[in-house]
Amino acid sequence: MHLDHSHETTPAVSADAARPDGTKRALRIGLGGPVGSGKTATVAALCRALREELSIAVVTNDIYTREDAEFLLRNAVLPPERIQAVETGACPHTAIRDDISANLEAVEDLEDAVGPLDLILVESGGDNLTATFSKGLVDAQVFVIDVAGGDDIPRKGGPGVTTADLLVVNKTDLAPYVGSDLGRMARDAGEQRGELPVVFTSLTSEDGVKPVTDWVRSQLAAWCA
Repeated sequence: MHLDHSHETTPAVSADAARPDGTKRALRIGLGGPVGSGKTATVAALCRALREELSIAVVTNDIYTREDAEFLLRNAVLPPERIQAVETGACPHTAIRDDISANLEAVEDLEDAVGPLDLILVESGGDNLTATFSKGLVDAQVFVIDVAGGDDIPRKGGPGVTTADLLVVNKTDLAPYVGSDLGRMARDAGEQRGELPVVFTSLTSEDGVKPVTDWVRSQLAAWCA
């Protein structure tokens, strides 16, 4: 199911948008959201959908483990050298918003090792509705919630829901089983986000990640223009 309030957003070109050789560096997109919302599954689906047309790498964040990176490696979504894990050792949004040095180093190491890259996905560790990425780390951010978390999540708002460049409402296939009203979620998200886009996904369906891949392609087109 794809309920879409889509208005394409153009990523801002930051001061460090060029590689040392003067060419434009990879577009960096951050993915955040609560624990269990489907961030890693979304990253995996994006890699499968885009790896034949784009040069991609991924940075994952976990507090004390490499579990998300290992999930991606087990599922062979990208070659191992294109996946790098960061162990934050603290609240996940500290490493994506407050002290981004470890993530920034991982991103730059990937550019040096397997670049030139078109796209780097930076996945945050599971966090709450306040998680946001520093603009010094990513050029655009995606926030992933899921219907099993309650259909009141969009109405509750929070920086992740209200300000992310794309809001993804995942696991729509579970809505009948958990009593979530997708229409209500769409209306509430629209009221919270105004012109910012919202997409609904079910990664269990064929090409269920398509609304997100379409958005990523539009961001990349704007980035390269």
